[in-house]
This record gives sequence, C-alpha cells and structure tokens, in this order.
Amino acid sequence: MSKLSVDQKTIKEIFQGNKADYLIPDYQRPYAWEKTECQTLWDDIFSFAFPDNDYSKFNKDEEYYLGSIVTFDNGRGKKEVIDGQQRLTTFLLILRAFYGKFEHMRDENSRRIREDIEKCIWKYDELGNPDKTALKIDSEVATDNDKEEFLEILRSGTVQKEKRSNYAENYRFFLQKIDEFLQSFPSYFPFLPARILDKCILLLIEAVSQDTALRIFSTLNDRGKPLSDADIFKAQFYKHYSKTGRKEYFIKHWKELEELCMKIFQPPTGTPMDELFTRYMYFTRAKQGIKSSTTEALRKFYEKDEYAILYKDETFDNLRSLAEFWKDVSSQNEDRFSDRVLRRLFVLNYAPNGMWTYFVSVYFLQNKNSENLLDDDAFFAFLCKITGFIWAYAITNPGVNMLRTPVYAEMLNIVEGRPVTFEDFKFDAVSLKQQLTDFRFVNIRPITKSMVMWYAFQDEKQPLLSLETIFEIEHIYPRGRQEKEKTLNDEKNLESLGNKAPLEKRINIRAADYRFEDKKKYYHGFATAKGKLKEGTKIIELTRMTRTLADFTESDIIDRSDKILQAFIAFLTQNGLTLPPQKTS
Repeated sequence: MSKLSVDQKTIKEIFQGNKADYLIPDYQRPYAWEKTECQTLWDDIFSFAFPDNDYSKFNKDEEYYLGSIVTFDNGRGKKEVIDGQQRLTTFLLILRAFYGKFEHMRDENSRRIREDIEKCIWKYDELGNPDKTALKIDSEVATDNDKEEFLEILRSGTVQKEKRSNYAENYRFFLQKIDEFLQSFPSYFPFLPARILDKCILLLIEAVSQDTALRIFSTLNDRGKPLSDADIFKAQFYKHYSKTGRKEYFIKHWKELEELCMKIFQPPTGTPMDELFTRYMYFTRAKQGIKSSTTEALRKFYEKDEYAILYKDETFDNLRSLAEFWKDVSSQNEDRFSDRVLRRLFVLNYAPNGMWTYFVSVYFLQNKNSENLLDDDAFFAFLCKITGFIWAYAITNPGVNMLRTPVYAEMLNIVEGRPVTFEDFKFDAVSLKQQLTDFRFVNIRPITKSMVMWYAFQDEKQPLLSLETIFEIEHIYPRGRQEKEKTLNDEKNLESLGNKAPLEKRINIRAADYRFEDKKKYYHGFATAKGKLKEGTKIIELTRMTRTLADFTESDIIDRSDKILQAFIAFLTQNGLTLPPQKTS
C-alpha cells in the first residue's frame, strides 16, 4: 500500500516549509476562479478573523478550515499539485496584495508580517535574504495562456491595466478589498493577514507517488469548481503519455480537443468533454459485449481496471476522430457528407431523445475507413432505419429508458459486423397505424416536432436547412380561429398531425391568427409598406400551400393526417421495420 502523509497545516506552514516548492503541472486546468469565488472567500475569511467587524471578538482557539491540497514529490524537488491549485493560487495573490502594503511600513508588527509573507512567496538565498526572482510556486499548465501573468504578479506586485486574465482581475479585487480594510481599520490592519497566515487551515495530503495522488485527486473537488470526469481522464492520459515519451503530443492535441468540444457539444449536464467521453463509452461498451440496459456512471465505467481503456493505443485517436466527425455533422460539411445524408442528420437533430447520437457514434467508430470516412450508401441506409425505429418506438414505448434495450442490442450487432435489423422489435403496421391515429400529438411531446420535421423532409424538394435556425410547431388552422368561429366539428383535429408543420420562429404571424388566407403571405414572404422584405418560410410544403390552397379546412386536416401516417408506415416498411402481413386462411 502506498504511503500517505495527511496533516492539517496553516497557510504559513504550507508555504514557509523548507520543502515548499510547488509546481502546477501542465495537465491541470487553467486558473478558473473569478471575482464571485474571491468575494466569497474574502467574506468568509473576514467574518472569521473579524467577527461582527470587531477584531477583539476573535477567538484565538478557533481555526478556519479551507479545504484540501493534494501533492506528490515528482522526484525533481517539486511538490506537484494534483488538487487544490485554485486555492493555492488565490492565497498567493492575497498574500502578494498584502505584501505591497507592508513593504514600506517600518513598525515592528508590519515588519513581522512582511517577513512572514516573504517566506511564503519567495525562496531565500544562502545569506537568508529573499530572492525575489525565485518563487515558491511555478505553473506549467499547458492550456493556460495567462500563467506568466500570475508569476509576474508574484514577482513584482504590479499588473498592467490592460490585463484581463483571472489572475489580473482577482489581484485587483484583493488590492481593492485591502485598501477598503485599511481605511476602515487602520489600527488593526496587521491582524487580518496574521490571522490568515496562522489560523486558516488546509488539509495537506502528500502522496509518495503520482499514482496515489491521482487516485485521491479523482475523489476530491476544488472549492466551487468540481472536477469533471474529463479532468480525471486527462490526468490519466497525461500519466500514460508521459511514460511513453509522447507528453508534448498529448498536451497539444488535448487542448485542441477541448476547444473543439466546446464548439460542438452543449450537453444538459456535465462538460462538453464529458459528452465526448460518453459517446465513446457506448462504443466501448458494445466492444465489450455489454447490452445491459443499466448504464454505469461515466467515471465508474472508465476507472475499471485502473483506467485500462484510456491506456489503449487507439483510445485517444478514436476520441479525436469522433470529435471531428461530430464537428462535421454540426457544421453540415458538404465535403464529408452527401446531401441526402445531411438531410437525414438534420431530421435526427429533432429526435425525441438523444440516444441517436450514441447510436451514430458507435456506427461511425466501427465503420470508418482509414481516412475516417463512411460509405455513403450504407450510412444513409443506417440513418433511415434508426430514424424510423426511434420515431415509432417513441410512440409505442415512450421514454428513453425503454429505447435502451433494442438500441444496445443493435450496437453489439454493429461492432460484430452484423447488420442493424431490430429483428425482435419490428412493428405490426395495422396496430401501429391505429396507435398513431389515437396518439395525441400535443406540442409538449417531443415526438410531435420530430414527426412534423420528418414529414417536411419526405418532400424530395425540401432543401437542407441550417441547424442554427429555431423552428416551432405551427397550427396551420389556427387555434384562435377555432375559438372565434367554431368551424371544426371535431376539436381534436386542431392538435392532429394534419394541422401541424414546422415553422421558423422568426416568422411572426400576426394577421388576426384566424384565417389561412391571412397566413399565406407570411408563409410566402412579402414586402412591408416601407419596402422591407419579410422572408418567407423555407418549409416547401407550406409555400406550396400558398399557391394551391385558398383555405385550409377540417377536411384538409383529416386528409393530411392520413397522408402523413400512411407515409410513415410506408417509410418503416421500406426500411424493413414492419412485420410481414399475416396470411388469412
């Protein structure tokens, strides 16, 4: 078992020890604290050191616990900071801001505080004098472009006005707070830094190896900045690539990968990098033969066998190629994908749940060629099949958890080189049509927008649309008209699929919102009285209606509903998703 040293240390003890020489390694995150975190820290410390704004009410037996620091001796005389860099960095900024005030004070109390701070920030030469070129902390964070600003602030105590890094902004914040404190409590000024140095406590955890430190790192959080799963994985990758002599390669490409994921993923939970690892997890699960509908938490999955998955030669390259694939999906790259594939991918962006992204990720990773490209015919057929299945299953078995069983099984088929068939989950066309007829396609159900967008793109003349355009569900026969005129015999038809279509949010139909003839010009586009052009919809079916229909009535709703449902059943049959009709005796 690896040895571990755990001890409570004051700020003074953390920085003044003979072995206090800290390194923030290159795999760490950039300094992320902003004024909000600094304000909270300042308020907490001030309330502790000056209860009720009264220095005399301070309890000398109390200590203020600030969290933990995890380090290990990297063998080069440095304590490599695995966890706690945000706290260490911030406290050094605070101490340097205080030092500037004490630097020219000559009273005894000020001299002691000044010397204590000097011993925290700088190393001493052999004559016992502070060497202000030799700091007790260094930063090699590969993705932190501003780390030199931090080091220069510690050396000189100055920051240029144009600097806007977190280091610069936070240092200015602490200078301001210290000025305000000095004006309010000039007689008691030395007490605050003294109490910070002597009574603020950190739990210093010193490991004898990087492995041990990383295991501890994986269970701790920074104050207000929880470690993401991807942070843990980054540390493991860094360790692996350092051992294999490819550290610089990893640092360069990890930064590129982070920046790419920030642009293409907006997950509801976790970080963009976490989302990439999640999509890769489904491929790895399938390769391991796992089709259980119970999915492990992301970190739990990757940490098995001491992060063996991350140490495989192909993993990092696969993550990079997967991110590039999704970048081209999000940018609708016509050099990579055919128009028909891009149209299918556009429709899938309106899927009732996000399972399709994991499904497509597995397909891509298994079937990409040496240039990370897919066969267009096979990919198009796959996209059509999963679109039909996911849409129909959302109606017959609502809920993303229900979808896991059939999809996980097909993920195994993909990685084992078998076709995706959904053989055990095909639909009976007759009963499915009845379910579709009875289903209430209200707007709050995601499947409603899924269906109307799918139908819009069944029109071969429908051009590809931008993923950035926001679409809403349009009632072609307006709800307001029914409220006023009561012309629908069956009010349920108001919410049927036959009365709904996707429409750009930018098109605001104000024309009383009652009659179809009032809407037509908004669908088609028109010029205002001032000559300004109001662009119409890019949904081809709606623009066609403006030319072919004088009104849109209940019979039109009924006919269109039947047309949509018939087309959907035919789409499923065409893609091999329906059972053969039963023979009658």
